[in-house]
Amino acid sequence: MTTDAAADSAGPAAASRTLAPSAQPVGELLADLYRMHAVGLVRIAVLLVGDQATAEDVVQDVFARLQRGGARLREPDKAVPYLRTSVLNGCRSVLRTRRRARLLRVPHEPPVWSAEAAMLASEDRRAVLAAVARLTGRQREVLVLRYYLGLADQEIAAALRVSRGTVSSTASRALAALARELREES
Repeated sequence: MTTDAAADSAGPAAASRTLAPSAQPVGELLADLYRMHAVGLVRIAVLLVGDQATAEDVVQDVFARLQRGGARLREPDKAVPYLRTSVLNGCRSVLRTRRRARLLRVPHEPPVWSAEAAMLASEDRRAVLAAVARLTGRQREVLVLRYYLGLADQEIAAALRVSRGTVSSTASRALAALARELREES
């Protein structure tokens, strides 16, 4: 059994005890920490972030930061808990970044044949959005729930706490108002 496998199978407490005292040079201590704990830390990170490459990056970053600030490592016996905490924080940071990226994702614009076509499509979109903005609140809600979310009239009625007939008549009036307004603009 290799040193890595022995440290992983013996558990974190046993691996912590095998570290040399603080008289050991920082470089050697980091090398020992890496050999004994990197695989286990990557396993933890994989479970948290969901992919091997990102997990390895997180662990590598933690060890790189520890190396840059190695002189601050006064108590080698506290290095393993520090590493675990740093990996958890690194994983949290990755997950936060992913969440922000999903929220900020720009919707894909469909391809257009020319600059003129793009301009016309943009103007049409702007006119429709302006017309929708002039509808009453309930009309906008019904149209959004029906055409954007694709809900059935019964589901819209339950969401808005109105009858199914009210949803149908509101949608009909909203579409008629949009058609009138868009005809007037063109």
